[in-house]
Amino acid sequence: MIHINCPPKSRNPQSLNSINSLQNPSFPQSRMPSFLSKSFLRLPPKSLPFPMSTVAAAKSRLRGVVFDMDGTLTVPVIDFAAMYKAVLGDVEYKRIKAENPSGIDILHHIDSWTAEKQQEAYKIIADFEKQGLDRLQIMPGAAELCGFLDAKKIRRGLITRNVKDAVDLFHQRFGMMFSPALSREFRPYKPNPAPLLHICSTWDVQPNEVMMVGDSLKDDVACGKNAGALTCLLDENGRYGSQDFANLDLTPDFKVSSLIEVHSLLKSNFDLTP
Repeated sequence: MIHINCPPKSRNPQSLNSINSLQNPSFPQSRMPSFLSKSFLRLPPKSLPFPMSTVAAAKSRLRGVVFDMDGTLTVPVIDFAAMYKAVLGDVEYKRIKAENPSGIDILHHIDSWTAEKQQEAYKIIADFEKQGLDRLQIMPGAAELCGFLDAKKIRRGLITRNVKDAVDLFHQRFGMMFSPALSREFRPYKPNPAPLLHICSTWDVQPNEVMMVGDSLKDDVACGKNAGALTCLLDENGRYGSQDFANLDLTPDFKVSSLIEVHSLLKSNFDLTP
């Protein structure tokens, strides 16, 4: 496990009263260095060459962690490529994929369709999601990480682009409660920062005291960056590289290959005092 030792980047807190002004889906992306390690790492400003040990007493305070659900807290089981093809058709799918190498935002495309066409698309998506629910599995390390956060009295929230029924089933099946737990019925959804800012407001904390953890650069990391929160990208299979960061002008603060690594990451880099 590799960690680059540099002091944490200072962040300016963002007002929690700005949620209603965030309806425009176009948000400035944070500019950060684009490089990775083989395991989890902190991506610090290049202008700070001295080691973390010289400022060990100045760890940032962490008061909450917000998780994505599908592919983060649960093992990915939905065949998204097949779902997108079913919704868009093969020709349109190939065209949109070529124009968006970092991933397709299917919900964004559907929003511009007629009501009748939207209804058909959401039915297809619901069928794929139901198949995923039938095979729902907890991600390795999720239960242990949640237990650690509970012991430290660190709040746990959830933001997903899946439906509320899926969130309810997750809570019931695995006995882990997240609050608030926002599904795609909460508008606007990720990558808009509104759901994350809503959670910060509910907790009465500043966004820079919260970490967003998820497996999607364009949804989870973008949501966290746009809200002014810390971000951690879960990349189990080395899916993301520097070119992906450059394409979206997004670089997470941390990158891990498992939720087990998040445990060590939090202890090493943050003040976890309740």
